[in-house]
Amino acid sequence: MPDFDHNRRQLLKASTVAVGGVAVAAQLAAPAEAAPAAAPAASTTPATMNVRLKVNGIEHQLQVDPRTTLLDALRDRLHLTGSKKGCDQGQCGACTVLIDGRRSTSCLTLAVMQEGHEITTIEGLGTPTNLHPLQRAFIKHDGYQCGFCTPGQICSAVGMLDEMRAGAPSHVTADLNAPPQASDMELRERMSGNICRCGAYSNIQEAIAEVAGIASPATAGGARR
Repeated sequence: MPDFDHNRRQLLKASTVAVGGVAVAAQLAAPAEAAPAAAPAASTTPATMNVRLKVNGIEHQLQVDPRTTLLDALRDRLHLTGSKKGCDQGQCGACTVLIDGRRSTSCLTLAVMQEGHEITTIEGLGTPTNLHPLQRAFIKHDGYQCGFCTPGQICSAVGMLDEMRAGAPSHVTADLNAPPQASDMELRERMSGNICRCGAYSNIQEAIAEVAGIASPATAGGARR
C-alpha cells in the first residue's frame, strides 16, 4: 500500500524549495536600485517672525516664534509683568489687557496678530503719582488681597465701563433698545469673567461702583459690608 503521508511531505518540501529558488533568481536578475536618499534632518530651531507691537504708547520691534502668545511676549520679552499668567486658558481673566480700548485675555491671542493695534497693560493705565481712577478706588476699598488678579480686574473694569458708555448690552440688560443703566447686577454680570481666588468680590464691586457713579448695596447709607 503506498505511503501517501510520506509522499505528501516530499511534495511539500519540493514545492517550497522550488518557490524559494524562483524568488532568489528573480531577485538576482532584477537591476540594482539606488538606495533611497536619506530624509533631511528636521530643523530643531522654530521659524521666527518680526512683529512690531505698540504697548502703552511705545513701539517695540520683536523677533518671536509665531506661536508666542501676547501674554508671553509682554511678560518674557517686554518685561511687563503686571499682566499675570493664571489659568493660561482664558478662564480666569488675570491676563486681561486692553486692545484698541477693548478688554481681551492676552493668553488667548498671538503676539503676531496684534501688530498695528494699540495695547494697554496695567502699567500704562497710571503711574504711582498719577493713578487711574479705578486704581485709586481699588486702593480705597481694598479691592484685593493677594493682588494676583488685580491688574486683570482693573483693566477689565476700564474696558467694561467703556462698553457701558458705548451702549453695549449684557445678559442682564432689561431693555435692549435703551442705553444700559449702571447697576449692581450689571456690574457683577459684566465682571463675571474675572475671578478672584481670594474672594474679595464685595470690595472689587464697591471700587467699580464708585467709579461708575452708583451706590453699591454694601455702601448704601454710608455703611460698608
